Amino acid sequence: MKNQVLDIEAKYEQDFRRTVLIVDDEPVNLRLMGNILGDEYDLFYAESGEEALDIIHKEKDFLSLVLLDLHLKGMDGYEVLKSLQSDDSLRAIPVIVLTSDKEAEVKSLELGAVDFLSKPFDKTQVIKARIRRSIELAIDRNIISLTGTDSLTGLLTKQFLFQYAGEYDKFHPDNGVDAIVVNFSKFHLLNELYGRSYGDKVLCAIAEGVRAVARKHGGVASRVDADIFYMYIEHQEDYETLVKEIKIPLESVMKPGDIRLKVGIYQDIFHTASLYQRFDRALEACNLHSKSLQSESYIVYDNAMHEQEIYVARLLEDIDSAIKQGQFSLVFQPKYDITGKGAKLCSAEVLVRWRHPKYGNVRPDFFIPLFEENGLIKELDRFVWTEAAKAIRRWKDMYGMTIPVSVNVSRVDIFDPDLTCFLKKILSDNGLTAENMHLEITETAYTDNTSQFFNIARELRNEGFKLEMDDFGKGYSSLNMLTSLPIDALKLDMAFIKDIAEDNKEMKMVEFIISIGQFLNVPVIAEGVETKEQYLLLKKAGCNLIQGYYFSKPLTESEFGALIEKEEAEK
Repeated sequence: MKNQVLDIEAKYEQDFRRTVLIVDDEPVNLRLMGNILGDEYDLFYAESGEEALDIIHKEKDFLSLVLLDLHLKGMDGYEVLKSLQSDDSLRAIPVIVLTSDKEAEVKSLELGAVDFLSKPFDKTQVIKARIRRSIELAIDRNIISLTGTDSLTGLLTKQFLFQYAGEYDKFHPDNGVDAIVVNFSKFHLLNELYGRSYGDKVLCAIAEGVRAVARKHGGVASRVDADIFYMYIEHQEDYETLVKEIKIPLESVMKPGDIRLKVGIYQDIFHTASLYQRFDRALEACNLHSKSLQSESYIVYDNAMHEQEIYVARLLEDIDSAIKQGQFSLVFQPKYDITGKGAKLCSAEVLVRWRHPKYGNVRPDFFIPLFEENGLIKELDRFVWTEAAKAIRRWKDMYGMTIPVSVNVSRVDIFDPDLTCFLKKILSDNGLTAENMHLEITETAYTDNTSQFFNIARELRNEGFKLEMDDFGKGYSSLNMLTSLPIDALKLDMAFIKDIAEDNKEMKMVEFIISIGQFLNVPVIAEGVETKEQYLLLKKAGCNLIQGYYFSKPLTESEFGALIEKEEAEK
């Protein structure tokens, strides 16, 4: 099949018969123009400005062009042009003025006319060609307008905003500019609580605010996606006032206390970044609202944010080489069974450390969530599991005993179809069984996709793995769901342990969770135990296992081996 090319001419000649209004107070001119155009167009006639406007209002959806004589009795052609330009629904209809006054041409064009025909009239072919071309240009302009604006708010689309911004930069290279991103926090809740039409009212109010501010400061505004708006304006100093001005239209549709606008700003005084970089950085600042404790409703992207962005990008890029070069290492946090008279070493939790050649020690509470968010945690976890299995094997060979360890399994890992096979293989490679490696899974993973998770969890337990629910109490497990959860231990989030004291509310919460463990017939593990007082309170409450600095800091493999040896010697 041959490549098909869109026939642009078809939309003007073959597909539609266009409608033209001829306005002239001389009947002879009406008849003359009608004879010229009647075979090609459907025609309306008017002999006055008032009659012309009446027809235009009635037939605006069908009119393709108005031929307008300027010198009419009563309302003249200039007034008709002004009326059309003042009405958004009529402004797009192209008007060609009919005049014998050369001086009138400039004024007509300034009032919105697209062309003019001189009296006495030109040749028929010239008249038809100019009318036809004016209609074509108007259609193309309307199509571009439709694709260049957001249908709900009338703001520019992202693509057109970037085109306008690029033109501004080209002709104003020395003017400082601000790229601004505006977002309504948790906008989806408005739609869910009050309906889509109310949500649309809010969006239109935000659009009205950003449009007014953009025009005031010599710029343009765009609705980019859902509740995300961009502004590109002259550089400002007073952002607090700017944000207040954006909020003004919103106050007519919702209470001021319910307005949750987030504004991110990137200042580019010397045009050092590309347009895309400017808005990416403004968006980054906007998104920081959810992570920031700042009270103001705007955040300006600064050098510290830029350095953090580079830092994050480098860490994400370096994970492969970091594993290959041995930058990651394991440490083992001892766990002690406290159900007897004393405390007995029984297992350990595996923790990972990263010593970066440029940045030094990278905090695990920073890089692990980062890798989870970007889908890179799977590779790191598999490295940790593999090295942990090797360590268990070496301790078994050296000390004649097997110490089980707990490894973290992320939500990304849980839904990996190869998870069970991979775990079984690394254990088999080291002559170990599933009982030697416990799997710590956060409470939120249990509640993310309950039915699918349950199937995977049962499969793991059927293979002999023990599942520990990590950070219990931090998530949103229902008590009803707990009775059917496939778990072998509950691990208390350390936030519960920090402030426990005799009979205080924190201690009562811990006792309640321990009672849940007893009801489910699974041990409860407390982490983050740092003092003797905490240890004694937990032991009294019936806690089963404890880990934390009170007993031991996280240890290297050799240090943990020495601890095993010491424990064995004291038996």
